[in-house]
Amino acid sequence: MDHRPESLASREFPYPRPANGIAMLLLGILLLPPSIAAFVFGGRHLHHGSPVAGGLLLALGVFGVLAMVLAVRGLVLVNPNQSKVVVLFGRYRGTLRRDGFFWVHPFAGRRAISLRLHNFNSDKLKVNDLRGNPIEIGAVVVWRVRDTAQAAFDVEDFASYVQVQTESALRHLASLHPYDSPHDQATSLRGSGDAVNGELQQELTRRLEMAGLEVVEARLSHLAYAPEIAGAMLQRQQAEAIIDARTRIVDGACGMVQMALQQLQASSVVALDEERKAQMVSNLLVVLCSERGTQPVVNAGTLYG
Repeated sequence: MDHRPESLASREFPYPRPANGIAMLLLGILLLPPSIAAFVFGGRHLHHGSPVAGGLLLALGVFGVLAMVLAVRGLVLVNPNQSKVVVLFGRYRGTLRRDGFFWVHPFAGRRAISLRLHNFNSDKLKVNDLRGNPIEIGAVVVWRVRDTAQAAFDVEDFASYVQVQTESALRHLASLHPYDSPHDQATSLRGSGDAVNGELQQELTRRLEMAGLEVVEARLSHLAYAPEIAGAMLQRQQAEAIIDARTRIVDGACGMVQMALQQLQASSVVALDEERKAQMVSNLLVVLCSERGTQPVVNAGTLYG
């Protein structure tokens, strides 16, 4: 009974002491002429009535051919930024990461896994944001294989695994934030690009780690409202922007009016009763909050005329 924990994942380790591939290739080439000669002379001995000598020569010829085939069969070429995962009789024997020409066990299976950077550009997904609005979202992910053993044995197809997990991470990210927010402090998909990209990269790093994959960069490549609500959401954005701008204008105007009253009272330039203060506040608010330029009215009489 296997008592290993279920979470135990494969771990990469180097293939132990691979032989020099050029030396084994030369050995295979050198075995060819003696093998041919053994077949030729063995056939002659059999033809001239020497079955023992002929049989020995033929056996040596067969042995030489088999040795030559095994020498050539174990040759492995590893290109730069490539690797070969070696499996012998169902057991992982190690990974060749160093580029060069090597010789491994001739009966071992070898799977090539690229260590180069890969780009994955996801399709445009229609998802719902935090407010339930349908949006279109897409991402581009730059990734590479970090652990060849995990990539080869812990998932069925690591390239397809990246695609599925990217789409799942995008759906999860979109459900955490609104598409847009009128408040600068709130995180939104459109207004907080760096923060959202950072969250997406962290989410993908966590998901792809179990497959031995490393996320180098992840960022949103497409973000828009779904076509059926794009017009309505544009009007909503405009309304929210107008309300936010008006709120700031009113806050600023109230502060300016309060400052003006305090300075007039402190400098004792003019004494105003409550009614005149209210009228002055009203006039200042109209001037400060109006969208158009105001026309001043000059009162040539007394204050109470």
